[in-house]
Amino acid sequence: MSARAVIFDMDGLLIDSERVILECWRVTAAEQSLAVDDTLWLSMVGLHDAGSAELLSGLLGAERAERLTLECKRRYDLLVEEGLPLKAGARELLQDLFDLGVPLAVATSTRGERARLKLARSGIDGYFNHVVTSSDVAQAKPAPDLYLLAAERLGIPPRECIAIEDSEFGVRAASAAGMRVIQVPDLLPASETTLTLAKVVPDLDRARAWFQKWLNLESLDPSISLSP
Repeated sequence: MSARAVIFDMDGLLIDSERVILECWRVTAAEQSLAVDDTLWLSMVGLHDAGSAELLSGLLGAERAERLTLECKRRYDLLVEEGLPLKAGARELLQDLFDLGVPLAVATSTRGERARLKLARSGIDGYFNHVVTSSDVAQAKPAPDLYLLAAERLGIPPRECIAIEDSEFGVRAASAAGMRVIQVPDLLPASETTLTLAKVVPDLDRARAWFQKWLNLESLDPSISLSP
């Protein structure tokens, strides 16, 4: 059975935001004389806000975690307002799928207002039929709720949707929803878990071949072949 729709993660997949927030954490921690290495920040990749807050509080204590988070958020919000950079090939892929009439949605663990602001400031909000955020569901990734709701709003069964993600949390969520999954790892390499649940490719351009195969498209840059 061919797929009929594509549901995208946002941060680290379409928008190159994970590197930006990583640098915000680094700079803010240094300013507050907190000795924290990148292992902590990387462990929060793909994790929703509540999970990140719980993790930081457990490691740093509630007061220091709150002070760190508030200042990091202030710094990051300024950059979001300016418009975060897109990942290589993101706009071109979205445009091609849009032009072919493929229904598109976003399923992100980012909260609603901020997610829509990021998409708008980065100039890609107009490609999507629906944007589903952690504000819309009881449980964020790795629970399947976001992907199930995105499929419901598209009016297409999950088994006929392709999900594309960068993180293990996202891959697990999309797989649990019963979707075909592509992973384009960002800051962290593919794990043993995601290698069993998703087709792993190095960049968005290489994802095109799986879209062409699963969506049964006549053309989506046929010069790019499936990895062996």
